[in-house]
Amino acid sequence: MASLAFVFYTSSLKNSFWSKFYKIFPALLMCYLIPSILSTLNIISPSHSNLYTMAKNYLLPASLVLMTISVDLKGIINLGSKSIIMFLSGTVGIIIGGPLAILIVSYFSPETFNGAGFQEVWRGLATLAGSWIGGGANQAAMLEIYKYDQSLYSGIVAVDIIVANIWMAILLLGIGKTDKIDKWLKADVTAIEDLKAKVAAYQNSITKNPSLTDLMIVLGVAFGIVGLSHFLADNLSSYITSVVADPSTSVLSSRFFWLVLLATTIGVILSFTKARKLEGYGASKFGSVCIYILVATIGMKMDVTKTLENPGLLAVGGVWMLIHVIIMVITAKIIKAPFFFLAVGSKANVGGAASAPVIASAFHPSLAPVGVLLAVLGYALGTYGAMFCAYLMQIVSQ
Repeated sequence: MASLAFVFYTSSLKNSFWSKFYKIFPALLMCYLIPSILSTLNIISPSHSNLYTMAKNYLLPASLVLMTISVDLKGIINLGSKSIIMFLSGTVGIIIGGPLAILIVSYFSPETFNGAGFQEVWRGLATLAGSWIGGGANQAAMLEIYKYDQSLYSGIVAVDIIVANIWMAILLLGIGKTDKIDKWLKADVTAIEDLKAKVAAYQNSITKNPSLTDLMIVLGVAFGIVGLSHFLADNLSSYITSVVADPSTSVLSSRFFWLVLLATTIGVILSFTKARKLEGYGASKFGSVCIYILVATIGMKMDVTKTLENPGLLAVGGVWMLIHVIIMVITAKIIKAPFFFLAVGSKANVGGAASAPVIASAFHPSLAPVGVLLAVLGYALGTYGAMFCAYLMQIVSQ
C-alpha cells in the first residue's frame, strides 16, 4: 500500500521531473515494478505474506462485483465482434506457438529437450499451454493428464511467471501510448470511447458525498457477495468433483473458476437493480483499489534473478510468447482492432481472470467486465486448446 500510495502521489504531481518520469514509465507499470524490485532484493516476501493468494481469492472477486454492479451490458455488446476475434487469435497463437518454439529452440539448444518418459519437456510445456490459454485450473489439469515429473515442474512455473509478467509489463508500458498504437493500427475506437463517455456521464449524474454508512453498505455488498460466491463455489466444485470420472481434466471442478464466474454473474444481475446506484458512492473506485493491490501482489511474485536459472526453457517460453504476440499484432492490423482488444484478448489467454480485468481497467474502470468475460471464455477453451497444443508439441519432439 505504501508503494501504491507513493506511485499515485508522485504521478499526481505537476513538477517537471515526475511528469517526465511517468511519461516514460506509466504509473500502473510502477505499481507492478516496485514490489517486483523489493521482492528481488528480499526486502519483502510473497511466500511469507501470502498476499497474492489473499488478493486473488478475496480482493479480485470483490473488484469484479464492484466494477460490474454499474456495468453497461448493452454498451459492452455494442463493442462488436473484434474483441472475440482478437481473443481467439491469441488462443491460436499459443496453440501453434508451442510446437514452433520447440522447433526453433531445438536448433541451437537441443540439450533443453533431453528428458525421457515423464521427464519429456513437451509434457511440462503442456501445463504452460493450459496456463496461457485458460489459467491455473487448466494448468493443473494438464499436469494430471500428462503426468510431468513434478520434481522438474518448478522450472516450468518459473518460465510461466517470468515470461507472462515481462509481457504484462510491456502491455502496461503500451497503455501509456494507446493513441499512437491505435493510430498505427488504423483502429476505430468509437465504440470504446462511447462506452467510456456513457459510463462517465452516468457516474457524474449519481455521484454523492458518501457517509460512513454508505461506505459500509458498499463494502458489505461487495464482500457479502464474495462470501456467498466462495460458499457456492466450494459446493459446486465439490459436487462436480464427485460426479465427474476424472475431475482433474475438467475446469468445472475448479473453485477459482466458479468463484470468478459467480462474483461476475451476481454483479451483473445487481446492475439491473437499485444496487446500481452504489456507483454514486464510489463502488468502482473501491474496485480499482482492489485491482491495484492485486497488481502489486502480482509484482511481488516476480524475481528478476530467476530468469538465469534455466535459459533453454526460458528461450522456449520467450519464443512462444513472441509468436503469440506477432499473430495478435497481425490480426489487429488486418481487422483494424484497437490496442485495447489486443491487450485484453492476450491477457484473457495468458493471464486469465487474475490479469485480464487489471489490463482492461487500466484503459478505463468501466471496461474491466470485458476482461472478465473473455477470461471466462479462456477457462472454457483452455483444456481443449492445451491438449491440442500438447499433441502438436509431442509430434515435433519425436
